[in-house]
This record gives sequence, structure tokens and C-alpha cells, in this order.
Amino acid sequence: MGTKKVNYTPEQTAELVASYQAADSDESRAKVVSQFAALYGKGPQSNRAKLVSEGVYVAKTYKTKKGEKPESKALIVAGIAHLLGVDAERVESLEKANKTALNLIRGALAFAAAALDEQEDS
Repeated sequence: MGTKKVNYTPEQTAELVASYQAADSDESRAKVVSQFAALYGKGPQSNRAKLVSEGVYVAKTYKTKKGEKPESKALIVAGIAHLLGVDAERVESLEKANKTALNLIRGALAFAAAALDEQEDS
């Protein structure tokens, strides 16, 4: 039987894992992966696979097209229910609407609530 080819030495693995764990953002982790790819002469995917096998890989956080953290429809509907002063179950069918419409409704209700608060204060 043949011997198994070792892609990463224990020292390379330890260095890669330590540098990756020290990174604190998606961008810095991606930079570590690409730097070690160039250093070891391996592809970034190979480094990611090694990090996965070591149990330290952190997937990139999903962001919307605008670069924002996504917000679920259920959360938007809960905000609308709060602004209306009703239980979220009473308006749960709003989750079938698209996010643009839900955000528009929530924005209009928030504006109206702020206007009422301002009117009560004066």
C-alpha cells in the first residue's frame, strides 16, 4: 500500500489555524486565507478545507445587496404589530407581503407614531 501524501505539515496547520483564529472580521479572515494560499503554494479553497477539517472555519456572514444584515419578514411584522399596539399573531398574515411593502408600512407607522408623540408633548 502507498503512503498518504501530507498536504500540510503540523507546523503549517498550527500557523494557519492560529492566524485564522486571531482574525476578527470576514475581511481579515479572507486575507489570512489568501496570504497562506500564496505562502504555501496552494489554493484558497485548499486552505478553507483545512480550516474546516480543523473545526475553526467561520462562514462569511450573509449581507443583502445593500451590504446590510438581512431582516426577516417575521421581525418586520412584529415591529408593525408593536407600532399598532396589537399582538403579532393578529397581523401574522402580513408576512405574505414582500419586504418592500412591509418596510414601507412600518416606516409610515413609525412616522405617524412619532408625529403623535410630538403632538402630545406640545
